[in-house]
Amino acid sequence: MGAVLGDVLGFAAAVAISPLPIIALILILATPRGRLNGVLFTVGWILGLSALGAVMLAVASPAGASAHDHPATWVGVFKLVLGLFLVLFGARLWHRRPRDPSQARLPKWMGAIDRLTPAKVLGLGLALAALNAKNAPLTIAASATIGSAGLPVGQQIASLAVFVLIATLGLLAPLGVFLLGGERAKTTLGDWKDWAAEHNVGVMAVLFLVLGLKLLGDGIGIVTS
Repeated sequence: MGAVLGDVLGFAAAVAISPLPIIALILILATPRGRLNGVLFTVGWILGLSALGAVMLAVASPAGASAHDHPATWVGVFKLVLGLFLVLFGARLWHRRPRDPSQARLPKWMGAIDRLTPAKVLGLGLALAALNAKNAPLTIAASATIGSAGLPVGQQIASLAVFVLIATLGLLAPLGVFLLGGERAKTTLGDWKDWAAEHNVGVMAVLFLVLGLKLLGDGIGIVTS
């Protein structure tokens, strides 16, 4: 189990420092119902990661993701395809990044965050975790790695839980600052939001390129072994 956690740590860290959900949470915390909605957004995020990971594990186990404690060939092919997707997506993001970070623009939907009901905030957190094109592939890759390691079901669930916890640290940090930081929290979170908004595309591009290359290497190793 320790080896598996080492393999998925990079994916979890990449999800944790994904700037877009962090910006969304900071904007939510600045609304009149920031305390409640911030918690609901984080809960939705956790549910989204857990659900997507659980679905991938459920698919991998019956499909024979592991054979004699070695990943099945189809897992290697899957990682090759996913790795290629991440590399191409990362290259596209890098090409489209603003040359001047100060010119970066946030998605238009963020302008409506202050009008979202608690139920919609919960759904937004779930969607950004499970349906977002920048985070879902990383969760799928981590779950495929867990599912192909030949672990007992209990250890698979525990590994997924650790992944979700680490992947949520990026949201727990601003939430903790807001709940415990008092008046100074507004300035701190504002600075974090500005930095994340300016470097969102560049950060994700680098992460996708690095992790995509890792997946390609893992896939080649599985297919050729």
